[in-house]
Order: sequence, then C-alpha cells, then structure tokens
Amino acid sequence: MHVSLSRRVITLAAAAAVAVPLAASPGAAAEQQGFSAVIRYTENGVPHIKANDYPSLGYGFGYAAAKDNICQIADLYVTLSARRSEFYGPDKPGNPALGSASTSLASDLYFQQVNDSRVVEETVRQRAPLGPRQEAREVISGYVAGYNRFVGERRITDPACRDAPWVRPIAEIDVYRHLHALATMSGQALLVDQISSAQPPAAPVSEPPIPRDAARKVTDALETTKDMGSNGFAFGRDATANGKGLLLGNPHFPWQGGRRFWQSQLTIPGKLDVSGGSLLGLPFVQIGHTKDIAWTHTVATPRTFGLYQLQLVPGSPTTYLVDGKPEQMTSRKVTVPSRNADGSLGQVERTLWSTRYGPVIGAALGLPLTWTNTTAYAMRDANWGNIRAANTWLDIARARDTKGVVKALSDTLGSPWVNTIATDRSGNATYADVQVVPHITDELARQCNTPLGAAVFPSTGVAVLDGAKTSCAWGNDQDAAVPGLLGPSRQPVLTRSDYVANSNDSAWLTNPAAPITNYPRIIGDVATERGPRTRMAISELDGKRFSRQAIQDTVFSDRSLTGQIAADDTAKMCDTLQDVADACAAVRQWDKSYSTWSKGALLFERFWMKVPPGSWKVPFNAADPVRTPNTLNTDSPAVRKAFMDAVAELRAAKIPVDAPLGQYQYVVRNGEQIPVHGAPNNLGVLNMQVPVWDPAKGNTELVHGSSYIQAVSFDGGNCPDARTLLTYSQSTDPTSPHFADQTKLFSRGEWVRGRFCEHEILTSPALRIVHLFQR
Repeated sequence: MHVSLSRRVITLAAAAAVAVPLAASPGAAAEQQGFSAVIRYTENGVPHIKANDYPSLGYGFGYAAAKDNICQIADLYVTLSARRSEFYGPDKPGNPALGSASTSLASDLYFQQVNDSRVVEETVRQRAPLGPRQEAREVISGYVAGYNRFVGERRITDPACRDAPWVRPIAEIDVYRHLHALATMSGQALLVDQISSAQPPAAPVSEPPIPRDAARKVTDALETTKDMGSNGFAFGRDATANGKGLLLGNPHFPWQGGRRFWQSQLTIPGKLDVSGGSLLGLPFVQIGHTKDIAWTHTVATPRTFGLYQLQLVPGSPTTYLVDGKPEQMTSRKVTVPSRNADGSLGQVERTLWSTRYGPVIGAALGLPLTWTNTTAYAMRDANWGNIRAANTWLDIARARDTKGVVKALSDTLGSPWVNTIATDRSGNATYADVQVVPHITDELARQCNTPLGAAVFPSTGVAVLDGAKTSCAWGNDQDAAVPGLLGPSRQPVLTRSDYVANSNDSAWLTNPAAPITNYPRIIGDVATERGPRTRMAISELDGKRFSRQAIQDTVFSDRSLTGQIAADDTAKMCDTLQDVADACAAVRQWDKSYSTWSKGALLFERFWMKVPPGSWKVPFNAADPVRTPNTLNTDSPAVRKAFMDAVAELRAAKIPVDAPLGQYQYVVRNGEQIPVHGAPNNLGVLNMQVPVWDPAKGNTELVHGSSYIQAVSFDGGNCPDARTLLTYSQSTDPTSPHFADQTKLFSRGEWVRGRFCEHEILTSPALRIVHLFQR
C-alpha cells in the first residue's frame, strides 16, 4: 500500500541544542556529534519515535515530551534542584509528585541535603548494574538535549508556565536525581517534613510511652499516604480465547502533576522496539509491550524502609551508642535560596542530622518518634542510591519472554516499589515481586525489633530495630545486586498457564489455585483479609477464558463487589428508616455498577464512605478469602447513621438520590463537563477512581485512578493486538488538541487502537511526521 505523506511531514532542524552535560559522564550530550529522530504522531497525539541510536532516541523523546507537558516536567526540576522557595515562596506547597513536603521550604531543605550528599553523582559514576548502563546514559544525554532544545525555542503555549523564569535548561544530573527521587517515594519521601525539621532537644524531654494502638496508628498513617494503586492481570495459554498471552495493565496513578503517564513508542531498528507509558520526565517505557512480551506494574506491599531506635549518650543528644561505643551523628548545614515577603531573595540555613543508618526523623507514622535526651530514631531507605530502574526498564523492553522479564528484574534489582505482571507470545503468565526490599528477615525482626517494633511489625511490616547493636544491621544475600537487600531467590515469583493477578495486596492470592506463602513478613502478609478489588478480580477472572475485547469489557463494566455484597441488605435496612423512601427505591433499583448512567451509585458511594471498617456480620475466613467478610451489619447504629447522613448530604446539595452517576461525577476541561465512571477502592470496582467531593456539586475532579490502561493480546504475528487509553490525555497544556481528547473517550468507554508495526503507523488517518535533527 502506498500512502502519501507530503502534507503531514514537518522538518525541525537546529544548528545546536542547548545542553548542560553532566561533567565526566560517559555518553554526555556534549560528546554526541549530532541527533536525528523522526516522530510519527498517530491518533490522539501518540508519538512513535524512531532513531538509529540511543542518544537520538532520547533526543526525540525529550523534545516531544516537553512539547506536551513542559510545565509539569519543569516543575519537577525546580523541586529536584531545591529552588521552590526561590521561585514560588517558602510557604507554598511542595510538589506531591516527589514527596510529602507540606511546604516548599521543607521540600528544598530535604532535596538540598540529598544533593549535598552527592549520592546520585557517586552512583552515576559506578559501573552497571549499580550505575547506568551505557545505553541508559545515552538515552538520558539525548533526552536532556531534546528537552533543552524545546525550552530554548521559547514556543511554550501553556499559560501555566509561558515566560516563567523557572522553565530552564537542565543537566543530565537532573534526570538521575529524578530517578532517585522516584525510587525513594516509598521511603524517605514519606517523611520529608520530619527529616527537614528534626532537631536535638533544647531542654529535657521525657520518653513518650508506646501507644496501645500503635499498629493501627501506623496502618492509618500509611493509608493516608497512598495516592497510587493498580490492577495487573496476565493470562496464559489456558485462559485466553486464542491460546496465546494476554495482558491488562490498569495503573491507578495521579491525574495531576508529575506522576502522570505519557504514551509513546520507542524504536531503534534491530535494537529496541517498545510501546507504552512513561512517567513524565523519564525517557524509558515503564509499562508497555514489545512484539514478544507485555508487562505492567502494581504498587507492591513490601516496606522499602526500616527504622532504627538509637540509644543516646547521656548529656549528648547528638551522640549514640553502637556496641557500647559512642558515635557522633553527622551534621550538615543546608542552605537554600528563599523569596522573602517583600519579594527580595534571601537564604534559609538549617542543620540536618544523620546517622550510619540514615537521617534522624521526628514524630511520624502516627508514632511518638520523639528525639529525647535518651532516644532518637533514624530511617534507612533501601532505595537510597537506587537509579538502577533505568537499567531495569531497558532490560525488560529487550526481553523475549517472561523468563527474560524476571531475569531483568533479578539482575538489576532496580524496581523500587512495584510488582511486575507479564505475559508473552508463548502464553506464559508471570507474577514477580522482585524489587528493592530491605534484608530484614523474620529472624532478624524477632531478634532486633525494639518493643515499639515488636508492637507494629507483625501487622504493618515496619521494623524498628535496635540501633545500638551492629548485629541488627540489615543482612546480605549473594544473589542481590546491592548489599543490604533481599536477593531475588527470597522474593515471590509465580508463572502459570492460566492467570496471575494483583490489585495491590500481597503475593498470597496471586492465583488462588497456588497460594504463595514462603516469603518474609517485610514483603507482605499471608492469610489476611484481601482488599475489595482483589476479591473482585478473582471473582471476575477465575475459571474463565478471555479475549482482548472481553478483558476490556470486564474492566469497564464498573461492577462493584461491595454493591453486590451489601446493596440488598442496605435496601432492607433502609425500609426500616424514616423519611427515606426515595433513597430506598434508588438503592433497590441500582445496577450495582459505577457506570456514568448508573442511578443510585452516588448515594451508595457516599453511604459506604461513612460506614466504619469491619461492619460485617460474617468475618474474614482465611479458608474462604474471596467470599469473606460478608453480610452487612445493618443492626449497627453507626451503619444506620451512615446511610441517613449520606441521604442528608445529597439532599443538602440538591442532588437527586437516583441521579445518574455521570451527572455528578465528572471533570471539567476547558469549561466542558466530562462525566467519568469508576469508584473508590473500598467499593471494589476494578476501574478505581478517587474523586474530589464538593458538598455543593458532587464529585467534581479526580485525585487518582485509572491512568494509562493497556489491553495487549498476542496472536502469533509480529504485531500485537493492542488497545490503550490514557484517561487524562497526553498533554497538560489546555491549548493542545490532546488536552482532553482521550478523557472524552474514557467517558464514553472507548479505547485507542494500538499501532505498533510500521504499516499500522503509516496507515493512521491522523498521521503527522516530524523530522527532528541537530547538526
């Protein structure tokens, strides 16, 4: 077939790109003689980037990604360079895409001490697998040149940062710092405020008691930090209609900010050909497929950090004992630029404290981790120094089957806090929770947990070890790429010919026919209550065969497990309450789904958000984990009050109790109200969405939920049968045609045809080709 391309071809040339290379970095942009990439845009602005080498591939990626999302990406680099207080002011919020900082000042102090430690620079200089592979270095060098070229052209159309002084050229070190910051999201980034504010006591401070409900406090505290989730389903030859592999990847990531996905295909003929989603600012496909494999990630249960309780020397609160010998804490004076109230630029200086284990922290995780005259607490983050994820993602993209995927995970040990679910064209389905995990065995936990650790570790996986004993240091495994981490042989891996699935619970019920139990507590729990999405997934998947279309229909059916279990009992309870006949009818007629047309769905959601956890008559039974707990305790005054409060809430907002969900659950893009389907995690809907409740209008925005979704089927040919959807669309620029186009598709339950092979790309009715090069 011949396709005329002349009307759709654009050539963008540059004599030189603005680039700030990392000094002495192999593959630095300054050493590259030139870049040349071709970007083929297909439907909905998806770029298929093709080049002859890794630097040029990165160049095309950097330019295209910046064009779609410059403001979000540039804000990441402001944060990583510890300059938020300078540009925005010290009291402005931190960047939630990179941590928990409540203010820009806390964020800057934290990231400046990371930068001052030079941990990233030292890691970059190491050989692989600890440092980046040569190909990763080259991709990053090209990415920096492409990003800087776009910045240098000053063609920004997004009003959020057009002409903003904080949109500046970057260096390669900024990308490596981003990799490192992303890795530590499940560790130090959880406690940015506590690290940046911890100070020795200025006066005597008594030792606080251990709370009786310490474990619950930790569980609740960690729950409030969750702004990501996922479903990942891989089907093998015995569970697919065509006897080949099939994958559904459904990450639940933030809809705003720097942890949005961006979709692309990256091709170097004969070397690399991968399509999928990348987190903004990272020039590697993290979730995607090739002609041989498809994979996704789900946020995993292992704790990637541990705490140490320090015994301080009397009279010296910055000295602690190790095997009876005093050891000085490390003090570092951290200085950051900060905008004063009058607009002038000043500086803030603070001394931060660290130990052999890591930084000293203040009260955190719901616990009184107070720095007293006798005790202090430090955090050790297993991802400290981890930029290996770049190697992991490249190696996965070059794997030929699921064994190769597991090998990539095992050799690099760079996956920071996610499981991997994969399938291949031969029909293997594999689950691998091979990631960064502290070497805290159950035996070490028994021997070294302090009383506080003993109180919280069994149910939360958070260890509080005795920092006064070297025997309580994390152990080592010979098969671990990094000392102090559990080796791959200790971590759960399961390959099946039917299916494997994960919805953010531990590995235990990856497939109910083969429960996984032989892993340490730090990785996850066993024989405990599963979340409603896990139970829903097993109910939907077990014993069935799926086609690509069937798994798409399943995830967008929006069926609610909680509704199936509790709605009928709720309707019966409602009949016994006063002045709620219309609400009773709404619950009774509800189809138990969260489609945009579902009537009564919003009422049940608002009710269930108020129901106390554990309001069941039949408790969890490990022998029947999918069907228990069940039977709503409608005799509970708290449950009955929750329903009445939900009815009152809707009436106050003048929202009909039987209104279709989409009328009051939506997002607004460029003034247009777009209905969205899905529901929060506790409703047991696979298409999870966490909405923002406005008491006057309903659910008017989404915090996080279904993001980059892919359904990939192998059929024996070289062109996988794929459908994808980026729910919030490719661009954050409201002037872009791809600001909300896929959001509207999502609203209608429609998907985008995947175009992987050359003939598929070149026959796209939306084809637009950009030749990008620098001499």
